[in-house]
Amino acid sequence: MGRPPLCLAALFLVSCTLAKVDVTVVGERTALENQVLGTYNSLDDEMLLAASVRAVDSEGRLKREPLKSPEQRDTVQAMQTLAFHEDDVATFKRLGWVGEDNQGLLTAFALERGGAPDDLREFAATYKDEEFRAVVAAVKQARDVVMRRVIELNETFTKGDLPRVRQVFARLNVQNALPGERVQGADGAWGVKR
Repeated sequence: MGRPPLCLAALFLVSCTLAKVDVTVVGERTALENQVLGTYNSLDDEMLLAASVRAVDSEGRLKREPLKSPEQRDTVQAMQTLAFHEDDVATFKRLGWVGEDNQGLLTAFALERGGAPDDLREFAATYKDEEFRAVVAAVKQARDVVMRRVIELNETFTKGDLPRVRQVFARLNVQNALPGERVQGADGAWGVKR
């Protein structure tokens, strides 16, 4: 009599399977990143829309530009500045002249012209210090304008959320950095992305 219940229990355990359950955990950081990215993408769409507005109507008459707020104009200009200097920033990163800091901005380093890759040797030798500083300053200012506009457009953010929004942009910039580029960790230490 002792064996049949034991066999029955063993058979029951062997024949039972647990259903596969996929659990997706969305932490605060991921939700925050999604909010920031969603708002940022709307800014990018806004810039494309502004660039595609026709200056003349179908009959050849000049059209007035739709009224925009000063903040909207500043943001579109900032996005255009970022797009315009994208190639320069990529080159500066390859040369080690700038790095992505932990506030979502660029940090400039010394213009070390020696040791540049062959395809950048002439660029490194002839690029003027004043121009470099002006480009880095323009990109930093444009990034700051965009981050502040993300806060203004997203009803869940306040001006007090700027440090968190900066950290999200910093993480995204570090994720997008290529191996060999300078990046700053959350602890403030600089390193090279692997």
